[in-house]
Amino acid sequence: AAALGLATVDVDITFTSITMCCHRGNAAVPVTSMRLIRHRVLDLTRLAHVARIADRVQRGVLDVRAAAGALDRAVRAPHPYPRWVATAGWGGLAASIAILLGAEPVTAVVAFVVTALIDRVGRKVGRWGLPAFFQQVIGGMLATGATLVLFAAGVFPPDTRPSLVVAACITVLLSGLSVVGTVQDAIAGYHVTAAGRATEVALLSAGLLTGVVLALKVGVAFGLTLAVAEPLPVDLGRYSLAVLTAGTATAAYALAGYTPLRVLPMAALAGAAGWATYGATAQIAAFGPVVATGFAATVVGAAAGLLRRRGGVQPLVVMLAGITPLLPGLVAYRGFYELAVEGVTEGLVTITLALGIGLALAAGVALGDFITRPRAAMKPVEPAERDGAG
Repeated sequence: AAALGLATVDVDITFTSITMCCHRGNAAVPVTSMRLIRHRVLDLTRLAHVARIADRVQRGVLDVRAAAGALDRAVRAPHPYPRWVATAGWGGLAASIAILLGAEPVTAVVAFVVTALIDRVGRKVGRWGLPAFFQQVIGGMLATGATLVLFAAGVFPPDTRPSLVVAACITVLLSGLSVVGTVQDAIAGYHVTAAGRATEVALLSAGLLTGVVLALKVGVAFGLTLAVAEPLPVDLGRYSLAVLTAGTATAAYALAGYTPLRVLPMAALAGAAGWATYGATAQIAAFGPVVATGFAATVVGAAAGLLRRRGGVQPLVVMLAGITPLLPGLVAYRGFYELAVEGVTEGLVTITLALGIGLALAAGVALGDFITRPRAAMKPVEPAERDGAG
């Protein structure tokens, strides 16, 4: 608005609405416009296109009519890949996470197939208008129930760890939550929007918890349990494989989110760097999981900021993809399992740990992005402005 000559515009953005008010002096009444956000779709290519349009407007390359036409074409453009490619991306993310956690090849294949099934079912029920809470319940039940059925059918050979299928699927389902945006809004002072995002995150997490616990309880009733797999010991070969797999998982998430192809290698490098930092701090330097995750997320946020400055890549694309391997899928499953099988007290402690890891992820990404953000001159804030007066 300022670039196109409207300097006296107030903008208020909440979780589900955007309001703009243009002041026209003392003689004319203000012009106010509001837009409600009713439906959201993950398409990082469209995001990149819209961000480039905004940048060109700010640089004076586009006028109002040209910008409006470009924006209309950007938001109405079809997805850059077929839907089955996105489904394969979600499946590849789950398979990579399973290998990252120490799964055998058969377990990774099962994680791929189960996650692809969850994606297709979720897309179908989403067309019916089913609320997101119940979609998360269905996803959690499918992830756990399908693994229990395959375990009972003897699909998993002896000495494999089928619980990693559930952990990988939980990671995929957690990747759709706006934890990063929630913490960034809270840190930046947008508390109303942060509260709205936090409510959504809590509600969708509760849906996932409900689905997994219900399936586990059904399994216990039939004498089937999926004990939580313990982390594998760390050595140089395992560490190198984990870094490579983390990069693959990041690229798979970016592909599932319709990221431009040229950005996939950059996102993979950011994810690999983040996991390398996590492995060095948590497994070698023996830091706790929350602190180590915070360090790793800071590296991902800094990488996203540097790519924005050097390669013109939108930082949110790299941030969302880069933190995916760090999501606490295994910790969350351990908490769900303890709630369903062992007891409420143990489960709540573990779920609190998973929440702490998620907050460390978001805060670390915000810090890394702030460190590498281009600095602009800030106008001095008068005391009345600072206190919210006037």
